[in-house]
Amino acid sequence: MFSPNEQTESPNHPALQMRGISKSFGPTLVLKKVDIDLRSGEIHALMGENGAGKTTLMKIAAGLIDDFEGDILVEGKPHRMASPRDAARAGIAMIQQELSLVPELAVDENIFLGQEKVRSLFFVDREQQVRAACEVLQPLDFHGRIDLPVAKLRVGEQQLVEVAKALVAKARILIMDEPTSALSINETERLFQVIRKLAKEGVAIVYISHRMEEVFAVADTVTVLRDGQHIGTLSAKVASRREIIRMMVGRELQEMIASGKSETTAQKPVLEVQDLWLENPSPTAARPLLVQSVSFTVAGGEVLGLAGLLGAGRTETLEVLFGLHSGTSGGHVRIEGKEVHLLNPVAAKASGMALVTEDRKRDGLVLGAGIDRNAELAVLRTIAAFGLVSTEGEVELAERTIRDLGIQASSPRQLAGTLSGGNQQKLVIGKWLLTRPRVLLLDEPTRGIDVGAKAEIYRLIGTLAEQGLAIVLVTSELPELTLLSDRILVLREGRPTALLNRAQFSHETILEFASPGGSVQPAFAEMEVAQ
Repeated sequence: MFSPNEQTESPNHPALQMRGISKSFGPTLVLKKVDIDLRSGEIHALMGENGAGKTTLMKIAAGLIDDFEGDILVEGKPHRMASPRDAARAGIAMIQQELSLVPELAVDENIFLGQEKVRSLFFVDREQQVRAACEVLQPLDFHGRIDLPVAKLRVGEQQLVEVAKALVAKARILIMDEPTSALSINETERLFQVIRKLAKEGVAIVYISHRMEEVFAVADTVTVLRDGQHIGTLSAKVASRREIIRMMVGRELQEMIASGKSETTAQKPVLEVQDLWLENPSPTAARPLLVQSVSFTVAGGEVLGLAGLLGAGRTETLEVLFGLHSGTSGGHVRIEGKEVHLLNPVAAKASGMALVTEDRKRDGLVLGAGIDRNAELAVLRTIAAFGLVSTEGEVELAERTIRDLGIQASSPRQLAGTLSGGNQQKLVIGKWLLTRPRVLLLDEPTRGIDVGAKAEIYRLIGTLAEQGLAIVLVTSELPELTLLSDRILVLREGRPTALLNRAQFSHETILEFASPGGSVQPAFAEMEVAQ
């Protein structure tokens, strides 16, 4: 891996101290005299609901926000972080939740941006740089091509590049903001191994996450913020899930549990999928197709979960169903018994489908537009008269969406980009519900939102199922998958390996069918032999 700078924490001083940190955005006070200490070799989880101030506090430490009140000490010495360069000089690096990669540059060029491997004054030694990039990515189990622009990588692969970029900076204080938000289970565990190794080498790590199971798996200490204030700091070894949730939300949160979900009454299939396939743009003998021989049915009121590791073909399956790969995909799809030809998203929407994409900020919303403009996007053709949309109509749609989905907003015209993650996600779902779909495709619907917002999304999914929608769910969080699903179809390298009912749900069983070299149910094994 790497060795941190030789300078280590003084025995009398934490690696990082933040004292009395306050920050306002306009009239809104988002941090109120917050104190936090971070020690060398410590993995310190920072938790709180969206808007609690976690990311703002750490952006101040990383020099990304320079207008604040309070003091920062690194190894006992005062520092004023006026820029990321100042933070880097102090040994602080931050991996932000919103990726900061340059899309047009290759993987190695992003990792070594600003510290390129050069063989002379004007020339970059790409061969040496690629070798070095491979070396830092190898422990992260990165399988993408080093020479590709990062824009062509999947979100999970881009996240690994961000991690590698921070690792080569050799920071003594490393801040990770939702680093596993797009990673598979295996990649997350490998990242944990890297984090633990760094901590053993003396690196102090701040780990921001909404995923409670991750915090208990990797953290030594947990600090909770609520409404911009420091609520408490606990040892992760003695803290309970219930206690942390109460500290985060200020009340007891009655969470939905898997055993509380009743079996779905058998109904006629709303969605029938047979022999779905998608070409692989870079085919190999082991993986000629990205999606191959995927078949399933979903009844009205049923939630079918798609399980699998990163690259298993879950997102691609949803994309094929929504007509995003016309010309390079095929199969038979029926909605309420009628065969449909999904040539493009317009045809998919007309057939009764809706897709909530995994990246809401890139693919789901226009962040610079208001709630009203975003709400109308999926139904624009049906509400426009002679190419014009009335202002009253826009506001009415937005108010209905705000009311029906419980979106917390100051007005129907509030910019989507200023909403919290949970409210953004509800807006995306609400936008598609205006189309009155029969089939709802959900790709990572709770990615990057806090525990309170997750509970609201869970209740919304349950309500939509009760109303008779057929729902296909992709999520990388196994507790969430088993909580919400009635049945689970497991994919491995583009092929189905198992179809599980609720009585068969367990994390171990799902991973056994999802992992390379794992088991395959007899029905799916026979399909492979037949082909």
